[in-house]
Amino acid sequence: MKTELQYKTSLTTVEDMSQFASRFAKTVNTGVIIYLQGPLGVGKTTLTRGFLRGLGYNDKVKSPSYTLVESYHVVDRTVDRTIFHFDFYRINDPRELEHIGIQEYFTANAICLIEWPEKGFPFLPEADLDCYLAFSERGREICLIARSAKGREIIGGL
Repeated sequence: MKTELQYKTSLTTVEDMSQFASRFAKTVNTGVIIYLQGPLGVGKTTLTRGFLRGLGYNDKVKSPSYTLVESYHVVDRTVDRTIFHFDFYRINDPRELEHIGIQEYFTANAICLIEWPEKGFPFLPEADLDCYLAFSERGREICLIARSAKGREIIGGL
């Protein structure tokens, strides 16, 4: 039986979350799907904001709670990336995702960060990485679990 590769960390402040997310982003190549999981208010959008900052995106980062998806384009010296941030909290029926053409977002140049992925099954591809966020007495706990070779590469870069 194959053991899952995991990475765990504890974060005390919002700044710690931002710094971790920035470092995390620098290990992610394109063509990756990351499920962001955890209760309301735990910091999934805060993590996404730090992730985008780590890739050099400096404009406003909005929560996609009402729009379902926000897209961000980042170009650096070597890579042209599109990051899609999904929030399926308000989805009542996963078939709603067909109406937004969900499959068209999962391309080789995209990084897809998906909040509340369980509300999108069976219309979502498998994640390369699960990112679990939880409240703790001192702040937040994060556990990354690789679900593919890409996920293992990301964790290996941390």
